[in-house]
Amino acid sequence: MTDTPNILLITTDQHHHEALGHRTTVLQTPHLDRLAGEGARFDRAYCPNPLCSPSRSSLITGRYPSAHGCWTLGTRLDDGSRTIGELLGAAGYATSLIGKAHFEPLAATPEQPSLERADLLRDLEFWAGFHGPYFGFQHIELARNHADERWAGQHYALWMERQGLADWRRYFQGGPGDRPHEHAWDLPEAFHYTHFVAERTVAAMDHAMAAGRPFFTWASFQDPHPPYLVPEPWASMYDPADVEPGEPADGELEAMPEWFRLTQLADPDFSAWQETEHANHGFVSHLVAPDRLRRDLAVYYGMISLVDAGIGRLLAYLDERGLAGETLVVFTTDHGHFLGQHGLTAKGPFHYEDLIRIPMLARFPGRIPTGRRVSALQSLVDLAPTFLHAADLPVPGDMQGVNQLGVWSGTERRVRDHVLVENRHQPTAVHIRTYVDERYKMTLYRDQPVGELFDLQADPGERSNLFDDPAHADLRAEVMHRFLNAEIRREASTFERIAVA
Repeated sequence: MTDTPNILLITTDQHHHEALGHRTTVLQTPHLDRLAGEGARFDRAYCPNPLCSPSRSSLITGRYPSAHGCWTLGTRLDDGSRTIGELLGAAGYATSLIGKAHFEPLAATPEQPSLERADLLRDLEFWAGFHGPYFGFQHIELARNHADERWAGQHYALWMERQGLADWRRYFQGGPGDRPHEHAWDLPEAFHYTHFVAERTVAAMDHAMAAGRPFFTWASFQDPHPPYLVPEPWASMYDPADVEPGEPADGELEAMPEWFRLTQLADPDFSAWQETEHANHGFVSHLVAPDRLRRDLAVYYGMISLVDAGIGRLLAYLDERGLAGETLVVFTTDHGHFLGQHGLTAKGPFHYEDLIRIPMLARFPGRIPTGRRVSALQSLVDLAPTFLHAADLPVPGDMQGVNQLGVWSGTERRVRDHVLVENRHQPTAVHIRTYVDERYKMTLYRDQPVGELFDLQADPGERSNLFDDPAHADLRAEVMHRFLNAEIRREASTFERIAVA
């Protein structure tokens, strides 16, 4: 085992923590299951924010959204943010990001410029000449779209043209409320972006090896993020009759904040929380016909199985080049997903475990025992400091995550006793925060008397909100104190104190 390991980070997008073959038997993910068997699987990993841009920005900075500034979709990560790519690159690593970035919005202003803005995505002359640096990554090859969204372009479009698909634009015309395709996509599978990410990730690792440098490569797959759409044979891989969507328990939303209950109406009015012209994700009706929900879930599983095949190509490359023994491989996602659980679909300001808990696996031969199952709390903010420790590099003082390498290897039982999850869709009207420890979970809403308190040991399905239950007033006070203490403890500083004054 080398003292300077390669690091391969593999992520999906909007992936439910149970949607792995070793957790859901109908689902076929042989390569992810292999990764779990050859390393560690984590039962309680969490995102720091259940939205793409804030969570991804936390992953590369080791800081919470309230610290790095990318607080919701439609905002950007500050160029001055110190990232794991930058730090590993300065130490001699070849750093690359292949696939989805989403550190910047689809629009731009002088205060918030964006290379991911809509009008630049299909400027292929620009992307042919730009491969980084980008937020600390020396080399990038990007793909912004999900399924047939019209945001397809960037390096992915260049790749499709090189592969011979000159008319690729006709497959990517979808937009909000406008879905030209449903479930089964006529895009030839060979041109799917999952193949683009897998192929170009292998090329990035191979380029680093040819240069004699260790690599930090992020393979950022876009699926299984909706819309539920994938080419055959994956679209028909699972029979809707064989999958089991979640469902709400009778009356479970009665003790929840009002916007949860509104999701169960055919035409809900969320205007009370519409503080700006920009929409709140999830503030729509979540009513979906049972047959449609099963079909959506079957295709969601097909999307995951296609990604798993792509991951198989990455693991095969490591095997073929003899690199598996000197490469730390981590698989995870940016946040979770609802498919019927609690009557909800997709995502929004609903901090159930389905949305904020995430799948996570890690393999590091010689350091992480095989077949290890870890119940200790994990957060995406921990990945950057953990990667730095694996590379024997110092961790900057302003990183708020913690080094988990000892927990992963089994030399420490735990290094954190809680996780925090932020979520801010509007400046003030939709601004929530969640504290989770080994047993209890509390969610608070800015300027509101409502809240959530769950005993995850006695009520793992989160059916009984104890926040306003007089019989649990002492528990509420105790967890509230832990919550406040956790907020104080996460302060970080760039500098060490070096003098009295």
